[in-house]
Order: sequence, then structure tokens, then C-alpha cells
Amino acid sequence: MNTPFPEAMAAAFASDDERWTAVLRRDMSADGAFFYGVRTTGVFCRPSCASRLPRRENVDFFASADDARAAGYRECKRCQPGGLPRELEIVNRACAALDADPQQRLTLAQLSDAVHVSPFHLQRLFKRVVGVSPRQYQAAQRGAALRDALQRGTDVTRATVDAGFGSPSRMYGMAAAELGMAPSVYRRKGAGLRVRYASAQTSLGLVLVATTDKGICKIAFGDDEAQLLSDLREEFASAELIDDPKRLAPFVAQIDAYLRGTRQRFDLPLDIAATAFQQRVWEALRHIPYGETRTYSQIAEAVGSPRAVRAVANACASNPVALAIPCHRVVQKGGALAGYRWGVARKATLLDTEAHSDARRADTGAQPAADMDHAA
Repeated sequence: MNTPFPEAMAAAFASDDERWTAVLRRDMSADGAFFYGVRTTGVFCRPSCASRLPRRENVDFFASADDARAAGYRECKRCQPGGLPRELEIVNRACAALDADPQQRLTLAQLSDAVHVSPFHLQRLFKRVVGVSPRQYQAAQRGAALRDALQRGTDVTRATVDAGFGSPSRMYGMAAAELGMAPSVYRRKGAGLRVRYASAQTSLGLVLVATTDKGICKIAFGDDEAQLLSDLREEFASAELIDDPKRLAPFVAQIDAYLRGTRQRFDLPLDIAATAFQQRVWEALRHIPYGETRTYSQIAEAVGSPRAVRAVANACASNPVALAIPCHRVVQKGGALAGYRWGVARKATLLDTEAHSDARRADTGAQPAADMDHAA
């Protein structure tokens, strides 16, 4: 089966007549392509919703759930068009198919056949739930397998084969993005790698920022500069560490502005390694709006693994870049702060700063700074 282009899939429901026909048929293949709202009830639904069919003259069509909400419609409680409960099962099946054999390369068409939905719908759904595309998910799996093999001391050629890369040249072409550094360097704990760092005093105490030539690899808070540096040396035991406050000054300035509540987002290129699951969790964390929180259970549901609450907590605890990946926005049910890698008191301060910064902006009508999102 050939994978249709998104444009071709959208063209299948380009006109209101075609969309109405899909609603009459309760066509599941149209789910995700558009939504419809019923003026008499103020509710919007998926095309496949099993609710009583409305009159055509009372129906409005929307390209996205956000468009329907913006027009004043609320979500149907039956089909939950803006939520993920029914769709989580589809994504879980897709993840299971990809996890069954990390070395296997499934095309989008093959994966969609396995879970019985259209390729276009699966691509949109997978990206919305997991935060990455199926292809990126498989790449992260290969990267995790490669990291594990290298950490066990396996030679690069054997690790390449075991991780499912088609050839050494292909692996070297992709490994920088998946490992954050060349595989041979990773195996030697940063041997040959140059890591620049700087520390500075902030309202949260000392911050240490470290960067490779590709981007930020560490942001950590503490009370003891010697301990922060010791942790960095242990993590990059064989790398060349260079104290370079001048070069890192722009990054430190962004962190300071964030802590003062005058900046909401970072323009920080990141150079970090992650397992497939960590990548899903960290992407979900980046989508938590400034000034809001989510529970560990909500993040687990968002990444398609509703029972993996403990694994989500572990992924938050392993976050190497404070603030840039906002793990401080995850709390326990009921609002308890739970743990934080850099101290619960810092977590409370960060959440308070974000809440009051949002409140001040709402009171004055000021707009947030137009900062670019950081590159991962």
C-alpha cells in the first residue's frame, strides 16, 4: 500500500459536501482530518461520533479542534474530540509494534496496516500523542540501543549492527543527532570532546551551564560550585572541560531573565542524549504552557503509556537541562510538588514565579517576549 501525501488525504474531505458525507457515514478514516460543530447544542465532534446526527443546516466544519473551540464550541463528551482516550489505544498498538523489534524498520504504511488506520491519520495522531513522528521514534530507539551497546564496551562496528543501522556510514550520518556526539566519543565518556562551562549566581542559587560545540548539554542548580563541577567532571570524565564564562554569557543571561519572570521561553540549542521513552516524556514537558502544571499521570497519558507513571517520574528526574525542559511543571495529584532534581524549594519558587509573572502580564495587558523555542 502506498502512503498518501497529506495533501491528498486532506483533498478527500476538501469540500463541505464531502465532509458531510463522511459524517453521515460516521467515517473513522476522516477522524483527525476535520471536526464538525452543531450550532443547536454548541458541541463539536469527530466525523465518526455515534451521537444522534444533526441537521445539515446546523453544522459547521473545522480543520482542527482548536478552531472549533475558538468558534465557541465545547467538546462532545461521547467522542471526546479534543482528548486522547480512544486514540491512546491506537498509539499504544503502534508503539508496541515498533518496540517488538527495534532493529526492524517499519514504514508508515506498514505501521498503519498493523494498527488498522490510514497512514495520514496515524502520522498526525502519533505526533500529537507521543510528540515525535513514528520515524523519529524508531530513530530514538536505535540511538538508545547504540548507547547501551557502547556503554557496555561493545566495539562501534558491532554496536552499529546490533542497533539496527543499515551500515556504518548511515550510523555516523545519524548518530550525532541521536547520541549528541560521535559514537566513539560517547563510548569513551567524552574522550576528545570539548565541553565549555560557566557558573553564575542566580535567584535560585548557583547555576552551572555546560555546552558542546552543538549545544547545551547540562543546566544544573546547586549551592556548592565545587560539587556542581565535580558532577560535570564525572559525567564527562574523559572530555576536555574549559571554564568559559564569556562564551556562555548569553545562555546565562537567558536563564537569569527566565528566573526574573521577563522571559517565558528559551532560545537554547540542546545537545542531549535520550532514550525513546525519555524523548517522549521530555517533548510532553516542553508542551506544558508557561504558568501551568500537569500531573505525572497526565504526562503518562500524553505519551501513550498511562500506566507508566513511575517511569515518567524517572524520566523527569533524569532531565539534564533544568528549565529548558521544564520538569518543574509536573506535580502529584492534588498539587503536591513531589521531588525535584535540584530541590523542592527551587521547584516551588519556579512555579510561583511563573504564576505571578502570568498574573502581572494579565493585569497589565503586556504580551510575552517573542522568544524562539529552543532547538532539540
